[in-house]
Parts: sequence; C-alpha cells; structure tokens
Amino acid sequence: MFIKRLSLTMLLALTICQDLYGQKHNTAAPAEDTLQNEILIRQSEQLQKLEALRIADSIKKTELEVQLQTLRSTDNLKKEELLAELEALRDRDSLNLAHQKEKIDSLRGVVKGFPVTPFTEPLFYIYTRQGSLSPKERADIVAERIRELADDYFFRTDSLKVIATEQMLDIVYKDRVLIGISDNDALWMNIKKEQLAENYRTAIGEAVVAYIDATSWETLLYEIGLALLVIVAVFSVIHLTGRLYRWLKRKVIIQKGTRIKGLSIRNYELLDATHSARLIMTGIKILRWVVTLLVIYMALLVIFGLFPWTKKFSDTLLGYFLNPLKKIVLSVWDYIPNLITILVILLVFRYVLKGFRFLKEEIEKGVLHIPGFYPEWANPTYQIIRILTLAFMMVVIFPYMPGSDSPVFKGVSVFIGVLFTFGSAGALGNVIAGLVLTYMRAYKIGDQVKIGDVTGDIIERSLLVTRLRTIKNEIISIPNSTVMNSHTINFSSDAPDKGLILHTTVTIGYETPWQQIHTLLKKAALATNMISKTPEPFVMQISLNEYYVSYQINAYTREPNLQADIYSELHRNILDAFNEAGIELMSPQYHGIRDANDIKIPDKHTPPENKQ
Repeated sequence: MFIKRLSLTMLLALTICQDLYGQKHNTAAPAEDTLQNEILIRQSEQLQKLEALRIADSIKKTELEVQLQTLRSTDNLKKEELLAELEALRDRDSLNLAHQKEKIDSLRGVVKGFPVTPFTEPLFYIYTRQGSLSPKERADIVAERIRELADDYFFRTDSLKVIATEQMLDIVYKDRVLIGISDNDALWMNIKKEQLAENYRTAIGEAVVAYIDATSWETLLYEIGLALLVIVAVFSVIHLTGRLYRWLKRKVIIQKGTRIKGLSIRNYELLDATHSARLIMTGIKILRWVVTLLVIYMALLVIFGLFPWTKKFSDTLLGYFLNPLKKIVLSVWDYIPNLITILVILLVFRYVLKGFRFLKEEIEKGVLHIPGFYPEWANPTYQIIRILTLAFMMVVIFPYMPGSDSPVFKGVSVFIGVLFTFGSAGALGNVIAGLVLTYMRAYKIGDQVKIGDVTGDIIERSLLVTRLRTIKNEIISIPNSTVMNSHTINFSSDAPDKGLILHTTVTIGYETPWQQIHTLLKKAALATNMISKTPEPFVMQISLNEYYVSYQINAYTREPNLQADIYSELHRNILDAFNEAGIELMSPQYHGIRDANDIKIPDKHTPPENKQ
C-alpha cells in the first residue's frame, strides 16, 4: 500500500511537471517569439538590401579591375578615371558595412536570436533571414537537420565540411547542406565568416557525438541502473522517516505529563500537557511530510537529469526552486538601503518622541510652567502630538516599504482607509468630544459631578467614554459625545477653596416664629460632621406658601464627595433639634373655609383630625 501511494505521488509529480513545462513553453513563448521574429525579419530585410548593394558594388569593382589590366600603359587618363571609380566603390562598401554593423549593434543587446536546439542544449543562435525563410524557420530547419544526423550510427565529425559558394559558406554532411552562413550572420556574431563557420561545424559535430553516446544502449543501461538506485534510496529514506516518526510519536506519548508539560505564561496555562503533546506530534507529522516531499523532489531532479530526453524537466524543476530563492535573495539585498533608511527614520522619531515625553513629565510635575497651559493638559496634549508624529513618520516611511508601489498594496491601503472612515464615525465623534472636554477642564478624576440625571465620582476619563461611580457603587459609562450634549454640574471644582453649599428645605406653619426656626436649623447644621464652621450656615425663607413657610438651611462643606453622608446626618440633626424644641415638622393643611372677618390661627396642639 505504501509503495502504491509513493508511486502515485511520483507519477502525479511527473504529470504536473510535464503540464507546467508545456504551459511555460506553449503560452508565454509564442507571443515573445512572434514579436522577436518580426523585429529580426524587418532588420534582415534592411541588411539584405545593404548586402545586395555590396554585392553589386563587388561585381562592379571586379569589372573595373579587369578593365585596368587591359589598358595600355599610355592610356593614363582612362586609368585615372577607373582608379577614381574603384576608390569610390571601396568607400561606399566601407560605409555600407559600417551602416550594417551600426544597425546590428543597436539590436544585439535587445533582441535575442532563435536557438538551434536539436537535442537538449542550444548550439548557437540565428538572427538573420535567408531567402524566404525567417530567422525562426531557419533555426527550426537547421535543428531538424542536425537531429537527423544522430540516426546515422556511422557518423564521424570528419564528415562535416565547410564549402564556399558565391556569397556564403555552407556546412555540409556528405551531400546534404546543414546550414548556410552569410556575411550578415558573421556581423551578428562580430567575427569573420570563416571563423564562424568553423565554430558551427565544431559545435554540431560535438553535439551529435555526445547525443549518440548518451543514447547508446550501454549508457542507457547505466542510467537506468542509477535511476533504480535513486528510487531504492528514496524508498529507504521514506521508510526510515516513517520509522523515526513512529518512534518519536511513542516517545511523546510516554513523556506526556513528565517531561512534556503544559505551557504557562505567568499564572495562565496556555496549553496543558495533552495539548502540548498533540501539538508536538502535529509538528513531527508536518516535518515528516516535508522531508518526504523534499526527497521525492530531489529524486525527480536526479532521475530527470540522467536521461537526455527528460533533462529539460530537471532544469525546469530546479528552476522552480532556485528562481524564487534567487528572487528572494536579490530582493532582500536590493532592499537593504531602504531598510537602513527606515531604521534611521525610526531612530530620529524615537528621540523626538522622547523629547516630547520629557516636556510632558516636566509640566505634570510642575517644574515647567507655561502661561495659560494647565498641568492636566500635558498628557492629552502629548498623546495628540504623539499620534500626529507617528502618522507623519508612517507617511515618511511609506515610500520605502516593500511593495508600496504595487497596485495591490495601494488598493488594500485605500480599502482599509475607507473601512476606518465609515466604521469609526461614531468613535471619532467621541474622541473629539473627549479632547474638547479635556481642554474645557469640566472635571477631573475624583471629582463628584452630575451629568444629565447621573450623579457620581469620576473614576476614569478616556478619549471615548467617561466613567462614574454612584453612591450605590454602580459604574456608569457615558460616551463623551453624550457628555458634550448635556449639562454637567461639578460639585468638587471650587469646594477646596470656597466650599460647596449643601442645602435642604423644611416647611413650618406660620404660628412658629421664624427666629426660632433659624436658630434650630443653624444648630443642626453646626452639629453635623464635615460642615464648616466658617463661613457659618445661613437660612433663607424661600417661599411663603398658603399654609406654611419654606425654610432652606445652607451650610458649607469641603468634602463634596461625601454629600450623601453629610445630608443624612444633617437631616438626623434637624429632626433631633426640632423634636427637642417641641416643634413638629409638618406642613399644616386646612379643609374648612375661613370667614373673611375671622382669621383663626391653628394651635400647635390641635388634634390630628383637624390636620392632614
């Protein structure tokens, strides 16, 4: 079963390699080859026109040289005319040759020729057309002719000859022309035509001999043996890997709870022993598959590289690994200057923020005084400057980040910006409100305030919410935007200096003298803890109602956060003071209609049934 799965895996890998290789060479190549072929065809047409002019000039020059030889020694005038015409032809030939070289030099670094690849490796490249054949067609035909030589088991390199024709040098095997080399071919290779023909002849001979040797029965049997050894080695490594995996798995199970314990961070147990063992076994399993796939991959490289027909697959597989690795290494190397620039920018902004933080701490301690700037403004102002500084730092760093110029990076940045804009509209409103409240100095931590209908002590103020603790120990979070839109009463802001005035109201009938009421209320207030003796409490008659008078006792305290306790004790003291004086704290109410000429003042000892 294991061998069957391994065989299927290798077969699948081979199929994928073939598909990828076919796609690579059958999709991207035609478009590039077509464009390159068109460029070379146009260039070849121009070069052929110049070559035709050179040929015509050469023929004309030969005719003039023949005429010079037939002239009599006394015919000096005609001789001078012929010599002048010969010189003009030589100059024009040199000019045409220079023009050809200039055109070729302009394309040599841009356009690559078409490789002549009869076997696995290209032998040489063709750049020029010949007659009606384009450069690509020439390369394909020459490769096919050379490939046919490998079928001749009696092939010898001595059979390859270089034969000169009128304008070309032909490389011939027996009676068949393999390739014809023109002056333009020599110009593209920047060497003489004779030397180029000899180089091509040598390359063809060596390639054919090497291919015949590589495809001989002896070589094939040797390569098949090596391939079998590689397959056996792969099976052995995979078998050993499986045994090692099972051994490690048993070890992990045995060591669970002893050496393999849970993973804890301080007092929090992130992983217990069971989960840790399971995680280790998962890692070992992943490592096993990585090693297996890597061994199969390397085996395919070796096996494909053994045979000449599959060597291209080996090069392709190796390229799939080396090309990305090369790109990564080159990208990292090219990115080093930008990385150094980013590090320098981070270092500069780090010390700038340190300077702002030092100023903030000095203002908070009271060492540094800035007119009109309060110490409680130091931290929020520092946070604002810090955010703006970090945002400016990101703007400076952005062009140096990898992939910042790519459309994907820009699209993701815009998408995140849109999400942040629409998703944080309410949050930004609270942040702005929090900043405004900070600089309004409406309250600070520890103050007792009333925001809307909620009364409590400020325990936290952030950019988003303000939190209060009520007298019932309830924590209430109020968004800063709500605080901005409602009125706020601060009981603590002036209490340390001027004191907070606590007040409560009692209603007493008209029969009790107001002087006595004032005295009793002041006595009750002064008997209350945390009520200031100076300024002394005072009483106000706030209304003269139909049956009673409303008296309001006002007393100063410098402990605004204890209002509830102070009010409770004040009310107890008022009850005690009035009970001792024999005055009942009830508002008289009447059911009868009095006579306009007979005003009856109710007695304080009137029975309860006459009162409500």
